[in-house]
Amino acid sequence: MAIFGIGDLHLDSTGEKPMDIFGENWENHEEKIFSNWIDLVNEDDLVVLPGDISWALKYNEAYKDLSKIDNLPGFKVITKGNHDYWWETKKKLESLELSTIHFLQNDCYIHEDIAIFGTRGWPSKDSDEFDDHDEKIFNREVTRLELSLSSLKKSVKKKIVMIHYPPFNVTDKSPNEFVDIMKKYDVDICVYGHLHAEGHKFVTEGIIDGIDFYCISSDYINFNLKRLI
Repeated sequence: MAIFGIGDLHLDSTGEKPMDIFGENWENHEEKIFSNWIDLVNEDDLVVLPGDISWALKYNEAYKDLSKIDNLPGFKVITKGNHDYWWETKKKLESLELSTIHFLQNDCYIHEDIAIFGTRGWPSKDSDEFDDHDEKIFNREVTRLELSLSSLKKSVKKKIVMIHYPPFNVTDKSPNEFVDIMKKYDVDICVYGHLHAEGHKFVTEGIIDGIDFYCISSDYINFNLKRLI
């Protein structure tokens, strides 16, 4: 059993949202991701997907993109990204009856002896134009991460957090409040995405405060899944 991760698939069954505006490397990115996925992942492996899955606006419209993921090898855990406007209540998402996908929301997912937690996150408080409204969302997302982590009721070998936004401040790349929560619950690995093209200069990776951080936005890892465990 192995665990892989890749974020920011930005699937678009309509063809109306070409991603090559971010660079030529995005041309045919869906085919690149799926081809690499099939080569790497076995049926008993797990793939974590921290947000920005589909450009669809409604959950029933996202079904085509989600079905493609469902039909790929392995089990999948998905959290919400800032462009996942199709994301609905857990009950509605589960009504899509996708057999290999778990939508993570205020809960955790256990795969053998590995526990997966997560939330969307939010831009750091030192981001440009961060205001009182952002503060409310930021604090709510911190609470959701703690709800996810506190939902674990058994001992596990490893704890992995998946979050869409980087859990670091912009000015000095220092860990923010999301990392404080991860430390409280002895998280081992954290993966995040969101950063594209010029945004890659804000990537922070490595072991920080005892947690191993990876940026797995799809273009940052060249559209090839990152092996985490």
